[in-house]
Amino acid sequence: MPAFRVNVVSDVHGNTEALARAGDGADALVCLGDLVLFLDYADHSRGIFPDLFGAENASRLVELRTARRFDEAREFGRELWGTVGGDRDRGAAIESAVRKQYAEMFAAFPTPTYATYGNVDIPSLWPEYAADGTTVLDGERVEIGGRVFGFVGGGLRTPMRTPYEISDEEYAAKIETIGEVDVLCTHIPPDVPELLYDTVARRFERGSRALLDAIRRTRPKYALFGHVHQPLVRRMRVGATECVNVGHFAGTSRPWALEW
Repeated sequence: MPAFRVNVVSDVHGNTEALARAGDGADALVCLGDLVLFLDYADHSRGIFPDLFGAENASRLVELRTARRFDEAREFGRELWGTVGGDRDRGAAIESAVRKQYAEMFAAFPTPTYATYGNVDIPSLWPEYAADGTTVLDGERVEIGGRVFGFVGGGLRTPMRTPYEISDEEYAAKIETIGEVDVLCTHIPPDVPELLYDTVARRFERGSRALLDAIRRTRPKYALFGHVHQPLVRRMRVGATECVNVGHFAGTSRPWALEW
């Protein structure tokens, strides 16, 4: 019997050209979110923010955020938005830019694609762009190639205040609804320090304790995630489960492949 192959991507962040090829050679594509590119920390000229305010201001915002001076970063952002009309125009400008990115990226998804949200995504917009062949899942299960996949999207609350951050309790409730699966797919990692530390940003991202507990309790064969772009450890076992950061697709342009 021929092998079944699923290509998995996360943290696409506007890499539409590579996304159009991400399903090559696979029977299905799984996307673990973060389609939007608001600001590229490696190239400060790319993203919604520098398109509006220029690379120099983007570099200043990155500097403040990297130093964890989040209050100053928010005040700096407010000052810039004040020059173009304030909060109302801010929301409209961001939504317009996000819609443009979503139109391009959802059009690039192959059939079939199974996708969940990242912390920088805007879930309310996805139904407008997810065409036939793209299944959006959050706190839900689906069978792919005879194996059961569970999907939980979004991130936990942080000082960054990205668009789709939810409480620990809401996230845990979604994890609980999944139950036992063969492959557990999330945007954020389980709460394991080696999986959470970003070696370039030099900080720990937030992971989920509820996710870690579910992995230990239900013992899926794989737990797949992204979110941490340059993790200290990309792959490790937690009990019977192989935990895999599938990679920063915006930077590598390469999907991670799962075959059986």
